[in-house]
Amino acid sequence: MAQKWSDVRRKHAPEVEERIRQKVAAKGMTLNQLRQARQLTQVNLAETLKINQGAVSMMEKRTDMYVSTLRNYIEAMGGELKITAEFPEGAIQIEQFENVVEA
Repeated sequence: MAQKWSDVRRKHAPEVEERIRQKVAAKGMTLNQLRQARQLTQVNLAETLKINQGAVSMMEKRTDMYVSTLRNYIEAMGGELKITAEFPEGAIQIEQFENVVEA
């Protein structure tokens, strides 16, 4: 299982952390753009996920993947995956995928 990114990641200065938060919140991003905004390399992420760098590269190019794979990728960067459905009446967070126990 992957290590928590908060346990292994290098700490940034508060102003750098804030810039990252603002950049991520400002728009949608691809996985590789998100990784770069967090100032991580594919090698950094691969080490945390205990996979090779090529697997990270392939993951970033995919347009379809398991929710658990995406969750692991996001958590390895220190984030939390939340899935939300947008309707004209409002947004609903989908909770079905939140408490998945991996074997």
